Amino acid sequence: MPLVVLLKGVNVGGYRTFRPSLLAKQLERFDVVNIGAAGTFVVRKPVSRTSLRAEIARRLPFDADVMICSGSEIIRLASDDPFAGQTSDRLVVPFVSVLSKRPRSLGAMPMNFPSAGEWGVRVLGCQDRLVYGVYRREMKAISYLGQLEKVFGVSVTTRNWSTILAIAQVLKS
Repeated sequence: MPLVVLLKGVNVGGYRTFRPSLLAKQLERFDVVNIGAAGTFVVRKPVSRTSLRAEIARRLPFDADVMICSGSEIIRLASDDPFAGQTSDRLVVPFVSVLSKRPRSLGAMPMNFPSAGEWGVRVLGCQDRLVYGVYRREMKAISYLGQLEKVFGVSVTTRNWSTILAIAQVLKS
């Protein structure tokens, strides 16, 4: 099964910038497809996670957290469609956070940030290493999403649900 690579904290606000399309081209022997500008890739040829991680680290001009998950994890989540039945609101954005490894504990779901008052981020559930929820389109949401690392005790990177669906589409083709 193909692998999905998600880089954490790259191409954000002029910090740790690089060209994902160039990296995908450098990794063409693994049949890599670049998804967007945030460091998201589908690797369609078989390669060990260790070798892939080392190859990416060697080619990036900076250190970056590299999350790798199996394509089947993404396909399963997209097929389950955890946002079915959610009301559509352009101010509320569905997201998926990929954890570097399974969390020590999950806690009760849903989980709101902040825990009191109007929520900025609401975690709805977790499937293996994929945590999904919604956030309000406001600046504070970034800091609330950052709290997921403390809650789950592992490194986390987040993508919009539409990016996850784009990954699933590439995996299915």
